[in-house]
Amino acid sequence: QVQLVESGGGSVEVGGSLRLSCSASSRPFGRFAMGWFRQSPEQERTFVAAISWAGGYPYYSSSGEGRFTISRDAAKNMAYLQMNNLKPEDTAVYYCAASTTSDYYSPAGYAYWGQGTQVIVSS
Repeated sequence: QVQLVESGGGSVEVGGSLRLSCSASSRPFGRFAMGWFRQSPEQERTFVAAISWAGGYPYYSSSGEGRFTISRDAAKNMAYLQMNNLKPEDTAVYYCAASTTSDYYSPAGYAYWGQGTQVIVSS
C-alpha cells in the first residue's frame, strides 16, 4: 500500500508560480512512476505530467508543456510539480498518483492517489 500526500497548493495571480510536492510512504519509492493530474468541478480528472519510475523521462500534457516541470527525489520519497506562468484555466485540485504501469496518461493507469491540493489562479 502506498500513501501519497500532496502539499504546496494555494492562490496565486496570473503569471505566478507554485511548486507542488508529493510525499510517498512506500519504499522502494523508485519502482513507481509518478504522475500529476488535475480536476475542476464537474470535469474529468485530466493528465498534467508524469515521470517514469527511473526518473529518466518526463511526460507532459499540451497545456503544461513549457510551463510545468515534474521531478522526483527517490532518496526522499518525494515528487514535485513546478508550475510557472500560471493561468486561470490551471485552477483545479491537483492530485499526485503512483503507478507500476506505463500507462502514464490515463487515471486508470494509476493505483494510488493522494487527497489533492487546491490551486487557484486569479486574474
